Amino acid sequence: MLRFECDYGEGAHPRILQKLVETNLEQTPGYGLDPYCESAAARIRSLCGTPDADVHFLVGGTQTNTTVIAAILRPWQGAIATSEGHIAVHETGAIEASGHKVLTLPSHDAKMDAAELRAHCTAHFADDSSEHTVQPGLIYISHPTESGTLYSLAELKAIRAVCSEFHLPLFIDGARLAYGLAAEGTDVTLTDIAHLSDVFYIGGTKVGALFGEAVVITNDALKKDFRYMIKQRGGMLAKGRLLGIQFDTLLKDNLYFQLGEHADQLAMKIRGSCLGKGLSLYVDSPTNQQFVVFPDKLLEKLEKDFSFSFIAKPDSTHTVVRICTSWATTESSVQTLCSAISNL
Repeated sequence: MLRFECDYGEGAHPRILQKLVETNLEQTPGYGLDPYCESAAARIRSLCGTPDADVHFLVGGTQTNTTVIAAILRPWQGAIATSEGHIAVHETGAIEASGHKVLTLPSHDAKMDAAELRAHCTAHFADDSSEHTVQPGLIYISHPTESGTLYSLAELKAIRAVCSEFHLPLFIDGARLAYGLAAEGTDVTLTDIAHLSDVFYIGGTKVGALFGEAVVITNDALKKDFRYMIKQRGGMLAKGRLLGIQFDTLLKDNLYFQLGEHADQLAMKIRGSCLGKGLSLYVDSPTNQQFVVFPDKLLEKLEKDFSFSFIAKPDSTHTVVRICTSWATTESSVQTLCSAISNL
């Protein structure tokens, strides 16, 4: 069985494992105050062009989202996301459990529309009785989105303009950031992400690390006491160097970006085979996640040897599945899948 369900099914890149073994018996300070975390943070600041940014390392995506959002919002505020936003549908109410509502806007292939965002904020703050409803406190988007789609630079700038107009911080979820930055045709760079957001994170769990996300805070107003919130939310890893080592290794010699490019290129081969077979795409994604509509009879044959993630049933005879490549997906596995699709 070849598995294409997700991009976190494998362990970690061999360079990370090697470095963890090499440093295993070293003694360092704990809680992210070690030389490896310092080195990784310096690399991130340099790559982002943000010399004054604060960098913190947390274990996973949901933990990162809840910690960042709880640190920013006041008790009466909520986070604006699309109806398909990860915090709205795939985190088991984690944001609501922290006492903050997720305010959803329509989803356009999982993306947020700046005009609709402005209209929502305008309506709230123009309401004479606005204190009776949850106040927008931050804007949350993912890049890539949950559907593998990407914001253009113009779209990000438009959302940034609304955030600035209403004095709302922009939080960008970068769990799969490497796959977005490497996608063919994108005009968004890491420095764009860093300069347009107030806080974002560089995902490691889905891009070659055993676990870990690197939170980058560029807005000075959001930096104070963030480590207190990490600790309170259970996110301060005692053996913090395990996170620093992973990101220091991933970001050395462009490995992180190469892994993203690798997965994207293989996903495009799968996409080409699906289109060549006459299959349709549920979403037009340029990244490592491909959403394909299969006739059920053909999918049943394919699933004897391959595993995918179920997404939707558009009708009684078709199924949408997500075919996902990763930093570790091999050329031979993709070729086997492509051949099987062509032979259906």
